[in-house]
Amino acid sequence: MTALPTLSVAGRDVLVREALARHGSATPDTTAPGSPTPDTLVVYDLHNVRWLTGFTGSAGTLVVTPHEMVLITDGRYGEQARHQIAASGAAARVVVGATAAALRDGLEQSIEAGRAVGVDPGEVTHAQFEALRSQAKTNLVACGGVVQQLRRRKSPAEIARMKRAAACTDAALAECVPMMSSRPTERDVRDELEYRMRRHGADGPSYDTIVATGPNGARPHHRPTSAVIEEGHLVVIDVGALVDGYHSDMTRTYLIGEVDPLLRRMHDVVRESQLAGLAAVRAGVSAGDVDKTCRDVIVDAGMGSEFIHSTGHGVGLQIHEQPWVRTAMPEPLQTGELVTVEPGVYREGLGGVRIEDLVVVTATGCDILTESPKDISCLQLAPTN
Repeated sequence: MTALPTLSVAGRDVLVREALARHGSATPDTTAPGSPTPDTLVVYDLHNVRWLTGFTGSAGTLVVTPHEMVLITDGRYGEQARHQIAASGAAARVVVGATAAALRDGLEQSIEAGRAVGVDPGEVTHAQFEALRSQAKTNLVACGGVVQQLRRRKSPAEIARMKRAAACTDAALAECVPMMSSRPTERDVRDELEYRMRRHGADGPSYDTIVATGPNGARPHHRPTSAVIEEGHLVVIDVGALVDGYHSDMTRTYLIGEVDPLLRRMHDVVRESQLAGLAAVRAGVSAGDVDKTCRDVIVDAGMGSEFIHSTGHGVGLQIHEQPWVRTAMPEPLQTGELVTVEPGVYREGLGGVRIEDLVVVTATGCDILTESPKDISCLQLAPTN
């Protein structure tokens, strides 16, 4: 297995400062109308902290000031933080607090020189926001989505990790599909998939693997049970791998033995919808238009009411992140974003179909990272003794 390219985060703090400078008309804290443009950002979300510093610990608050980044963490993570920040190329110093009071002091000292301090309300609880407001000696400004927007376009090193994750998933699924002919349970297939993804180099599953057979397939986020895969079932498998913090995401639906013609029709319609959606993806096209392209195919087939979720979402350090590929989203897709295209049709009491690929948005279309076949029409069950 070839080595992954080095993932450097150097310079991302500069991007944050530039984004803050553009913030301008940010909605201010209601107690401080007319607050100036923030020059300091407090980052609580650990995915955003990781993107900016390379730090992977479970406790840490990052402050991006006009001149430096400061990571405040507790004694469990001091050495880890210094090592990971040095390896990542981030320009950050580490402040370790042995007590809750010391951590509060470290945060207060880090923000005290800011002209105005920004925080994303979506990253904090009300209690955290109020605590930060009590510590900030200047205006506190609500800054939504500053880092999340910057994370949307992936670097080549990030894409390489997600491509590796997708390859681990493809390899594991190829090895597990034949086992469905021997009437395993949903849990049997899930357990084998997750084991084999690790054997192929993944750090683990990207999320709770979904294996849904028969009527269970009508629940898009079904949790595997002891239900047995039987003749006449559709089996929905939604699976992804995690590699160095980055996710993959893929769904395939399999027909087992002789199936109801309606189930086969559902599969055909969803496959047509998904292929149309893939063809619609390219930089400059709105996420809403991709959703509409998929949805129109299903509506025209008379199944529109059974397409009960959005067409897709961004993927990266989180399995669900910006951009959102859903109805009436006017924001255009950008080169270097990774999104899913995953239409589905679900009929209660009968089953469901979902087909999903993870793709990289390009100027002229998209590059598909998930390569497992989608045209397997039928898997035959092994004869019973």
